[in-house]
Amino acid sequence: MSGHAPPDATRDPSAPSPPELVCLGESMVTFLPARPGRLADVPAFTRAIGGAESNVACALAAAGHRARWVGRVGRDGFGDHLVETIAGYGVDVGAVRRDPHRPTGVYFRTATDRAADAHEVVYYRAGSAASAMSPATVPYSSVADARILHLTGITAALSADCLALMRELTAPRPGRPLVSFDVNHRPGLWRRGDAADVLLGLARRADLVFVGADEAETLWGVADPAAVRAVLPEPAGLVVKAGGEGAVLFERPSPRAGTVTRAPAPSADTSTHVPAGGADTATRVPAPGADTATRVPAPGADTVTHVPAPRVDIVAPVGAGDAFAAGFLSGTLRGLDARARLRHGHLMAAAALTVPGDLAFPPARQPHTTPHGAAARRPSWIDHADRLAALDEAAWGTLHLGPGWTVHPGPDQEVRTP
Repeated sequence: MSGHAPPDATRDPSAPSPPELVCLGESMVTFLPARPGRLADVPAFTRAIGGAESNVACALAAAGHRARWVGRVGRDGFGDHLVETIAGYGVDVGAVRRDPHRPTGVYFRTATDRAADAHEVVYYRAGSAASAMSPATVPYSSVADARILHLTGITAALSADCLALMRELTAPRPGRPLVSFDVNHRPGLWRRGDAADVLLGLARRADLVFVGADEAETLWGVADPAAVRAVLPEPAGLVVKAGGEGAVLFERPSPRAGTVTRAPAPSADTSTHVPAGGADTATRVPAPGADTATRVPAPGADTVTHVPAPRVDIVAPVGAGDAFAAGFLSGTLRGLDARARLRHGHLMAAAALTVPGDLAFPPARQPHTTPHGAAARRPSWIDHADRLAALDEAAWGTLHLGPGWTVHPGPDQEVRTP
């Protein structure tokens, strides 16, 4: 993968290695309910952390990558808790700024799925320290040395200053990191009613975009993956997620960055050659249980890959989107093919869905990197995930994951039929 600044030959070899990935955005303290029910009826809450971008950074650090989180928190106890907890995953928090005048954001939520009618979430983030992020308070140097810069649409909704920052970070410039953008539409944050236009504009300036089919339908009136691609033709990579039906990756070489990620070499029995142009290029999601890679041979056209999601016994329906992005980006950093990247996205999402909070893995307490940033021993669950990602199509189609599959991996958990 290219798209980042070339190595600096003058760099001191004893200095810490730059991050592989930088995630920028707001992180908050979240309060998880002690039991299901309305917020009015929940008697107690457990403190945790939440924030799409820091979730991705924590997951990647837990997977052994060099990750940095860039954000802004209050000079208060909640800010202390956030910085210490995120650092505990092995994330570089050296670029986090503390605001003496604005508080750290917090929020409370119910245990139900965000898409459910009964779901409640109450944010106390207006005027938060993170809402003061701007081009003036976040130096570009804090993100410029990474291979990938990961952003989400949440930041754009926090304030006019935050939107100005997002526009600056996604603007074309020489040596820009590969920009990954998760649309992450949160309707409750968009009071101005301009979410569709703003998020579309930002997505069109990114190199890699993640969007849910449901989000695309709400924002732009399209849900079919091919129709979403028609709305977003600019990014070199586009991942359209459809929940249990899986995810579709549209990918082509980037004129700015070369090949955004290495394309797969699908086997003959899973490839369909489609002529370029016309309605025949529309992507249809295949039947569950089958991987399909559609290669469009016209120069500059997309390679299209669909991978179904495995069956998961859900503990809490939160954090899956951030985890999917983390798994996919981990595969991108490792140079994996399209099918493997999508499968690692599904596996990381399954890890998040089988735990109560937003984050699938507990803090490492010992960073996954050496003092100079070199990669340390790979966590054992990553090897397990690699084995699962390498399953043949029939075995992947019967994969069934439940709580504990990342903690106690074993052959009896790899393939379970319903």
